[in-house]
Amino acid sequence: MPMAADDIVELIRAGIPDAKVEITDLRGDGDHYAARVEAESFRGLSRVKQHQAVYAALGGRMGGVLHALQLTTGVPTS
Repeated sequence: MPMAADDIVELIRAGIPDAKVEITDLRGDGDHYAARVEAESFRGLSRVKQHQAVYAALGGRMGGVLHALQLTTGVPTS
């Protein structure tokens, strides 16, 4: 069963409270998403560490209930 975009946002915000999250359903199938996650708490972290923080917030759902997630992370620019 696919994971709803709102559920992804909630999980990321629960794990990274200062995150601004934008989700795009890439295929319209509820199974392939792109996520843009910006957080001040990412400042000073490598891109790999930022991605690891997002995956940790998703609690092991990647590759299971959440099939595919194209991830872009960064710190707020303004």
